[in-house]
Amino acid sequence: NNMKKVIAVFVLFVGFNSLAQKREMKDINPEQFATLATKKMTLELDLNESQQAKIYQLQLENATSRKAKMVERSKANEDGANMKKLNSEERFVKQSEMLDHQIAQKKKIKAILNAEQYDKWEKMNHNRKDMRHKKRASKKDGERKHKMIKENNE
Repeated sequence: NNMKKVIAVFVLFVGFNSLAQKREMKDINPEQFATLATKKMTLELDLNESQQAKIYQLQLENATSRKAKMVERSKANEDGANMKKLNSEERFVKQSEMLDHQIAQKKKIKAILNAEQYDKWEKMNHNRKDMRHKKRASKKDGERKHKMIKENNE
């Protein structure tokens, strides 16, 4: 019984901690984000100074763009303009733009890194995507279970 309490407290602590980290990341500016991302890539891929400068610039462009889009979305949400769901054509256009951006980013990264670094970066990127998909799937499973429990209790 005590063990269950300890586990429950631990799970709550981990959950709150991850929420706090996400909030903290929203509060950093694009320059700080670019610096941190560049340092992480430097540690993982052993970048030289020239590569670091190029990666920093790329990360800064991405972070600045992301921040602008976040501000735009939050304004749209406040205005209530973003309440409508996208139709299939709008969804297609958004996804196409996103994929075009990813292709362009990949080309830029490939131009900066050597072959060995690029292969390692590809594997890291693939692992990150896998983790993201697993998190989403487990979150959806949790929502389904919660919904089923709620329906059973009614």
